[in-house]
Amino acid sequence: METKNAEKRESRALMAGLLGITIVVIVLAIVGFCLLRQPAEIIEGQADATSVRISGKLPGRVAEFYVQEGDMVKAGDTLVHIHSSLAEARLMQAEAMETAAAAQNQKIDAGTRSQIIQTARQLVAQANAARVIAQKTYDRMEALYKQGVISEQKRDEAKAAYDAAVAGEGAAQSQLDMALQGAQSEDKRSAQAMVNVARGGVAEVESLLEDQYLTAPCDGQIDQIYPEPGELVSLGAPIMSLLKVSDKWVTFNVREDLLKDLKLGDEISVMVPGLGKKDINVKIYYVRDLGSYATWHATKSTGDWDSRTFQIKARPVENQPDLRPGMSIIYRP
Repeated sequence: METKNAEKRESRALMAGLLGITIVVIVLAIVGFCLLRQPAEIIEGQADATSVRISGKLPGRVAEFYVQEGDMVKAGDTLVHIHSSLAEARLMQAEAMETAAAAQNQKIDAGTRSQIIQTARQLVAQANAARVIAQKTYDRMEALYKQGVISEQKRDEAKAAYDAAVAGEGAAQSQLDMALQGAQSEDKRSAQAMVNVARGGVAEVESLLEDQYLTAPCDGQIDQIYPEPGELVSLGAPIMSLLKVSDKWVTFNVREDLLKDLKLGDEISVMVPGLGKKDINVKIYYVRDLGSYATWHATKSTGDWDSRTFQIKARPVENQPDLRPGMSIIYRP
């Protein structure tokens, strides 16, 4: 009898303990549910900056770099020297062609040589003397013919000789005029055009050789250098990239239901963990739909709809020199 009573007491104690534990668990669950708060939604993005690729139009071999990755440079600073023996040889060839064309043009501009002009003058003098003699002879024959001393045929022969002398004098004078005038205008224009073509060839090669030394197009920081010294680079191949650190922005993606608080021109606050969780103000300047591939699809058959994703870009309102491209940023809607 006592054994049964002991078992009953033990059973009651166990039940009471289980009941107490159950009550405690229920109370804790209720308290936890009451205290449970949905965590605040956060959107993570990153900082970025404009990257400028440095490349040239001269294929050649990298002779020397004047900067290293991480260096800060100013606009106009020399960055790299590219050597091209082929371009230098083409320059020598183009300069030789220019010299030859200029010499030919100078020769044409100089006109006929003085010896030829002197000969032409002598021929004019000779033709003039012949005309004078032929004219005197014709005048005497004309006088004798009128006196009836000579026949008409003799007078006509003298007249023909005189006419021939006049024509010869005119021809000699034309030769002298041509010698004095020099080359024809067409020849002069052609020679000048050849000079211009040769100068254009020189200018073309010189413009290529200007890219032997590539300079920084803007202030910034050398981000990455691609080839090594001594390597060959082709036409337009990127040599290095330059970060324009003065042009920084932050970017992140949001669902379209959050766009009501993210309009163009709005200022928002973002937190930068890399700056000791510093809050900075940024101004939105870019809002763009990322397309159907970034759509948030609804998981319920009713009562919900798909949401598209938009990319937001914003620039710091104040200069943030310590903000580096690649740093994480946190936006809290």
